[in-house]
Amino acid sequence: MTDLHIRAAAPADLDDVLAFWKVAAEGNSISDDVDGVARLLERDPEALLLAERDGELVGTVIAGFDGWRCHLYRLAVHPGQRRRGVGSALLAAAEERFVALGGRRGDAMVLDRNDLAHRAWRAAGYAPEPQWSRWVKPLAP
Repeated sequence: MTDLHIRAAAPADLDDVLAFWKVAAEGNSISDDVDGVARLLERDPEALLLAERDGELVGTVIAGFDGWRCHLYRLAVHPGQRRRGVGSALLAAAEERFVALGGRRGDAMVLDRNDLAHRAWRAAGYAPEPQWSRWVKPLAP
């Protein structure tokens, strides 16, 4: 098995990332389109991290920092690459980014029904905070 390479996404990667999420990520987001991800990269060019092996996209994570909190989204690993260190490598890179930016705590959005993800996040040292619920409101364009 060849080495894993972690890098920040570039605008040229957006179509590949969106196609990858359809295969590797459970659920979807209102921002899962070229315009939404392009805005992320415009605002924070280092936020979307890609894991590649043999030139193929095998994992992603969004490591967003708003100056106060460190948010993790879209940790996704290709089904054929799971349990091979891809998710751990992406989280380590995200956490290094957060520490370099002065972040103090990372939080992750994890689907309640995704038991496989729960095990992965717990193994990485994360735990749910049952006293919180996410409240959302779609915003009209």
